Amino acid sequence: MIFERAAVEPFFKNGFVVGCEDTREAVIIDPGDEVDTLLDAVRDNRLTVTNILLTHAHLDHITGVGRAKAATSAPVWLHAEDNFLYERIVQQGLAFGFRVQPQPPVDRFYEGEGPIRFGKYLTRVQHTPGHCPGGVCLAISREGEQAVTLFVGDTLFAGSIGRTDLPGGDMDTLLRSIRTVLFSYPDETPVWSGHGEMTTIGKERRTNPFLAA
Repeated sequence: MIFERAAVEPFFKNGFVVGCEDTREAVIIDPGDEVDTLLDAVRDNRLTVTNILLTHAHLDHITGVGRAKAATSAPVWLHAEDNFLYERIVQQGLAFGFRVQPQPPVDRFYEGEGPIRFGKYLTRVQHTPGHCPGGVCLAISREGEQAVTLFVGDTLFAGSIGRTDLPGGDMDTLLRSIRTVLFSYPDETPVWSGHGEMTTIGKERRTNPFLAA
């Protein structure tokens, strides 16, 4: 797997490029203000981006969608229940004191788990509402292999969980999503969140103060 991560101020939100080392096909996950660094990684690794995958539609995860789409012509994917947030990115920005630009319309809405393919890799989509209604987690694996890498947006963090005080958030729903969906994966499963460093399912199951038994 080809893997690149970037985060820049003001939100220090993680955006990702994940590519197939054999075919050089790739996906961009959650392009925000760090989008130029992600596109540099695409060029440096000689990748062809086939899809732009969004875990949810809070503004810090989508401010770079337009530039990513213009550079790659790849379709933009989102869960339909977050489209109301996506279409209100300007208003989201104003609520946080930022001027942001409207983004191009979503091309495709996730339907079930997929998979969405790029090269020899599969992306399975897991609906994990709670942080927002249309939040999803992306489970990426190489075809024929059981091990996955999880990209969880703002559902789960190393030692914490996503906030639930924004429109559409709900604490009980979020905890249920984590326990029933994410905690169904093996302990050794790597977890990349929308902010911060990598963790694992096992570490969060054992030590996360919001989730540990």
